[in-house]
Amino acid sequence: MNKTELVAQIAEGAGLSKVDAKKALDATLDAIQKAVKKGDKVALVGFGTFSVAKRDARKGINPATKKTITIPAKKVVKFKAGKELAL
Repeated sequence: MNKTELVAQIAEGAGLSKVDAKKALDATLDAIQKAVKKGDKVALVGFGTFSVAKRDARKGINPATKKTITIPAKKVVKFKAGKELAL
């Protein structure tokens, strides 16, 4: 399912126009993105939790040159599915 199909499903399920459903989806995604960027955890009961995790620096290999490189530390977004979403 892509974003257009999701917007159509939201519009149908909530009785909204597609324009309003797209605005609602965009606002929701924007709010989640801003919260995660600040380092906050976003928990949607029954759906799942978005959180930030720190990935330590590590050694890797450049596949083109086969030389060892250092991959820098960074923060990544993690998602843990809730009970109702888990398969």
